[in-house]
Amino acid sequence: MSTDTLEAATPVTLSARAARRVAKILSGEAPGAMLRVSVEGGGCSGLQYKYDVVTAREDDDLVIERDGATVLVDSVSLQYMEGSEIDFIDDLMGQSFQIRNPNAVAGCGCGTSFTI
Repeated sequence: MSTDTLEAATPVTLSARAARRVAKILSGEAPGAMLRVSVEGGGCSGLQYKYDVVTAREDDDLVIERDGATVLVDSVSLQYMEGSEIDFIDDLMGQSFQIRNPNAVAGCGCGTSFTI
């Protein structure tokens, strides 16, 4: 299966920039560390993304592996993130993970809060 086909079949994808940044962050953590991305209530738009470094995965986690980075998305969060791309932006405004979520109908200026 080609990389393009694999990414098309994955409900959430990780950009090359985000994978490099996740791998760099995890290199300073305990062996086996992974980045968990989840959705929880809150933020100025009703839902917000949360990022945690963890060392355990759940049976129903979506596991995204790319370029030495491992990202987990739990099954509850996945319903809000289906079709999203996790990216990392480094520009004049600063550095941050950004999630391009096709399900979000509104978001806030900070990029971490959204509405479905």
